[in-house]
Amino acid sequence: MTTLPVPDVREEDVRPRPISRRATGADAVFEHASRAVGASVLVITGGVGLFLGWQAFPTLQHYGLSFFTETQWQPDEDVVGIAAVLTGTISVAMVAMFFAFPLALATALYISEYAPPAIKSTLVSLVDLMAAVPSIVYGLWGFLLVMPHAAYLSVWLDKHFGWIPIFHVNDADPNASVLDISRYSFSSFCAGIAVAMMVMPMACAVMRQVFSQTPLGEKEAALALGATKWGMIRAVVLPFGRGGIIGGTMLGLGRALGETIAVVLIVSPAFEIKPRVLEVGSVTVSSLIAGRFGEASKAQLSALLAAGFVLFLITLLINTAAAVIVNRSRSGAGTDA
Repeated sequence: MTTLPVPDVREEDVRPRPISRRATGADAVFEHASRAVGASVLVITGGVGLFLGWQAFPTLQHYGLSFFTETQWQPDEDVVGIAAVLTGTISVAMVAMFFAFPLALATALYISEYAPPAIKSTLVSLVDLMAAVPSIVYGLWGFLLVMPHAAYLSVWLDKHFGWIPIFHVNDADPNASVLDISRYSFSSFCAGIAVAMMVMPMACAVMRQVFSQTPLGEKEAALALGATKWGMIRAVVLPFGRGGIIGGTMLGLGRALGETIAVVLIVSPAFEIKPRVLEVGSVTVSSLIAGRFGEASKAQLSALLAAGFVLFLITLLINTAAAVIVNRSRSGAGTDA
């Protein structure tokens, strides 16, 4: 029996060949361009924050903690604070999210689960177009159309739920024979409804995108086990999209905090803390800056930028938390299919 000769194998011939992960050609151009765009966003955001912080430093140094506790805004008398401004900002944003959240969730579920394929793309485009409508259009719509009806809704809430402090309106009688409707207009409640229509498309887009990524196999498995359409949505789609629901809501909240034109047109300025959202008068950070920026002196401008810096930090924290929640949502997370 003859034995075939074994060829000599050098060590470098059996050593694994290194694989280069460096992008070349068009991939390298795309990688560097994407990195440059991402870096520019961070640089611009950081630059805005540094500019606002630098401009706000004299005001924060002069007023100290009283800047956050004082309610009045009277720069001529050296009395400046954003306690009432922050309260009004939060009030309008909370009212907006009260209306926007269920609308966004219901719209996202209908488009992703119930809408016929023939109109699904049209509905997606319409929702996206709502986000492109200018703020002034929503503001005029809210002032001319929404506010008269919202005022009567405020009367109904005060009449039936006035025993709840947030729905009570001082110096107003909802049962009066001659109703003073002006006591229920120009409020945070009326402005919040207009702002809700502005933030709803953003929240809906995030929720719909996450719902559309629900694994088809898990949905079909739930239906095969006898679940109804709504049962499948409750057991599979909603748990899977929990991160998208939270993230979309927080992104919408971040925008609601910074809306300006609708609040300027609808709300009557009032520098006092008002926990009752149906009462006339309020003020937000964005409406304060828009209303006082043109006639502000150097010291007043620093105070306005300080208020804007606080709003910038709040919005940045909310949007960052929303992005983290959306990115951490994974396929099948919390699904009971």
